[in-house]
Amino acid sequence: MARLGIVVSEFNYDITRIMLEKALSHAKFLGAEVTIVVKVPGTFDAPYAVAEVLKRDDVDAVAVLGAVVEGETEHDELVAHQAARKILDLGIQYSKPVSLGIIGPGASRMQAVERAEEYAARSIEAAVKMARRLPRIRKASMGETVE
Repeated sequence: MARLGIVVSEFNYDITRIMLEKALSHAKFLGAEVTIVVKVPGTFDAPYAVAEVLKRDDVDAVAVLGAVVEGETEHDELVAHQAARKILDLGIQYSKPVSLGIIGPGASRMQAVERAEEYAARSIEAAVKMARRLPRIRKASMGETVE
């Protein structure tokens, strides 16, 4: 059974609340156990929590959920790009998968609402698949295909 942590942004909580609900139900559907949910103020703050969750022995992978809605400046691009880069780095550093369920940059509020459930489900699915595949990847023979 894949054991997941979920890190979810409180910013744009009308959207991320929907994402969290979908993530929890999809994890259950896939037979994964969510061992911890951590709420952070915003998407930019997620890497701090991701780092702590990855240290836990009861977590095989982390799904990060957030909605970075386009504003009048390029701030949304800065937030989304930096968060995504650091989240990827942390997964590699701790040798545990971290999936990116962050909507944006460049998404309008309406687009974010429309995509909330889809992004959450895809993030959980990616985390579960990678958590299940990593042990097989580590044991794979040369030339073997791991699915």
